Amino acid sequence: MGEETFIVKPIGVIRSPFTQAEGTPIQPSLAEGATGIVEVFPEYAEGLQDLKGFERIWLIYWFDRSCELKLKVIPFRDTKERGVFATRAPCRPNKIGLSSVRLLDIKGSILKVADIDILDGTPLLDIKPYVPRFDIYQGARSGWLERDGNDLTRADRRFTSDNDTDL
Repeated sequence: MGEETFIVKPIGVIRSPFTQAEGTPIQPSLAEGATGIVEVFPEYAEGLQDLKGFERIWLIYWFDRSCELKLKVIPFRDTKERGVFATRAPCRPNKIGLSSVRLLDIKGSILKVADIDILDGTPLLDIKPYVPRFDIYQGARSGWLERDGNDLTRADRRFTSDNDTDL
């Protein structure tokens, strides 16, 4: 298996109150109360059947406004450079994002969500149900995040495409 190319097609668009990275919560758990809308394109609406009843869902999306690939970054909650795969920084080889948001309602192909940490207009790649029985591993270690570091909870400009400087 070599360097294959994959075609990924958006299935919708994410709407949120956040129009720029700076000031956006850095994780859904830090975005409590921030609401948004997930607009699923009509041709995929049938796939939403049976999603109602799940308290949380995973939104898988494309970091369309992040900076170019960086294999080492200074993550928001730290002041030390880390390997990108040990962080959730958006400057990845494949700009795929993952957020667990609270599902409030579904009307047709529109999902109302809360605890959103995603920029307005972000392309949606997929939706999966959050299942505590499968998605929680009690006592799992969190690497460098277990140590004291930066308490930053809102994004700054360090990972935006218009920022050429490291903070």
